[in-house]
Amino acid sequence: MDRVDEAIRVLGADIAVKRYGTQNTLTAYAELLSRHGQLDDLRELATGEHAHTVLDIFASALRDCGRAEEAETVMREAIATDDWPGYRAWLSAVLLQDGRLDDAITVAEPGFSWYDCSNLLAPLVYPLFDRPEELLYLLDHPLTVPHHGHEEFQHAWRAFALASLGRTAEAIAVVEAHPDPFNDPRLVRANLLSTAGHLAQAAAELRDVGTVKAREDLFEVLVKQGRAAEAVTAHPTVAEQRAARAKTAPVPLREDGYSAEPPF
Repeated sequence: MDRVDEAIRVLGADIAVKRYGTQNTLTAYAELLSRHGQLDDLRELATGEHAHTVLDIFASALRDCGRAEEAETVMREAIATDDWPGYRAWLSAVLLQDGRLDDAITVAEPGFSWYDCSNLLAPLVYPLFDRPEELLYLLDHPLTVPHHGHEEFQHAWRAFALASLGRTAEAIAVVEAHPDPFNDPRLVRANLLSTAGHLAQAAAELRDVGTVKAREDLFEVLVKQGRAAEAVTAHPTVAEQRAARAKTAPVPLREDGYSAEPPF
C-alpha cells in the first residue's frame, strides 16, 4: 500500500469511528479523494451526513473530470432536497464562471437571511469584478442582493463597476450620496480614481490624506505607475503600522450583540 492509500485509509477510518470527524478532517479527506480520482468513495461521502461539508468538493471533482453537466445535476438535486445556502453559493458561482449570468441569478433569487446571504453574495459578486457590465446587471436584481440592512455593499459594488467602466464621475456621485460608514470617504474616492486609471489624481488625493492607511494605498498606486523606488519611500514603517493598529477603535456592536461591521 503506498503512502497516499495509507493516508486515505487512516482519514477514512477516523471519520468512520467519529474520532476525528471534524470539518477540517472531512475536508482534507474529501480533497485527498478528489485529487486521486476516487470519485466513488467521494460520492458516498457526499451523499451521507457530511454532505454540507463535502458536496461542493465532489461537484468540483466532477467538473475537473469534464463532467460539468453531471456536477450541475448533483447540485440542483441537492438544492431540491435540502435548500442549503452553500449549495446555491457553489452553483451560482460556477454558472457565472460559465458565463450563464441569468441562470446564476435564477439560482440566487429565492432570498435568504443576511448571514446566509453573505455566503451567497461573495461567490456571486467577486467573479464579476473583472466584468463590470455584468456586475451592474446583477445589481439591478434586488432579490439577488437583498442585503438586509447592509445596502452599503450594493452602493460600493456599483461605484466600483462604474469606475471600472471609466464612468468616474458617476462612481464618485454614488459613494458621495451613500457614504460607507466603515471607510474614510477620501480613501474611497482615491480607490475609485485608481480603479478608473486616474493614478496621478489618486496619488494626489492619498498624499493629501497622509494617514498610515492612505500611505499604504499610495504605495499600491505608485507601484501601478511604475514608481517602485518612490513607493518604498512612501510606505509607512512597521512601527507606524503597529502604532496605528493599536489605536483602532473596538468593533461596534448592534443591540443584539452581533458585530455591526460587514462580514466581508
